[in-house]
Amino acid sequence: MTTTIIAGGFTTNAAAEHALQRLVAAGVNADNLCTFRVNPPGEHAGLPTGGDRPKSPGAKEAGGGAARGAAVGAVAGAAAGAVASTVLGPVAIAGGAGVGAYTGALVGALGSMDRRTHRDELRPAENLVCVNVGEREISEARAVEIFETCGAIQVERAQGTWSSGQWSDFDPVAPPHLIRPTAERPRPAA
Repeated sequence: MTTTIIAGGFTTNAAAEHALQRLVAAGVNADNLCTFRVNPPGEHAGLPTGGDRPKSPGAKEAGGGAARGAAVGAVAGAAAGAVASTVLGPVAIAGGAGVGAYTGALVGALGSMDRRTHRDELRPAENLVCVNVGEREISEARAVEIFETCGAIQVERAQGTWSSGQWSDFDPVAPPHLIRPTAERPRPAA
């Protein structure tokens, strides 16, 4: 049955277990709770969902940035190598160009990536705790509050299929539908 699911992602198993205990204490039946480990991006190939996406959506401009950075870096490196060639010989020009191109490509690629996409559209490795709030044992707001209080790194709302006590159509490579963007999430109480 399709229902509303609130899920919190935690960095440790202990934090996920604490959130589960708080949800049970709030009156959620075990049939409406599930938890599982989500692998890091790029490590989902063996899953029945068909594996990872071939490219990161936030990296589509990285190739162009790398090419521009490599060109600028090679010229700057060659110039520095030319200055150093009086001491080190002609090999310094080629070495400077190579180091400059490599450094420029790295800086150019990283500078061209969409930081928002990587932060909020790719699911991190996490211990995911899921609550079927469609059964009305707990409100969405209360579930979110418990997850945030317990230190969730992200909290999401999803429409999904809940069967046999599990979020059965969970897709680890689908972007999470975050309740709040990363920058707006409250810090957990210490």
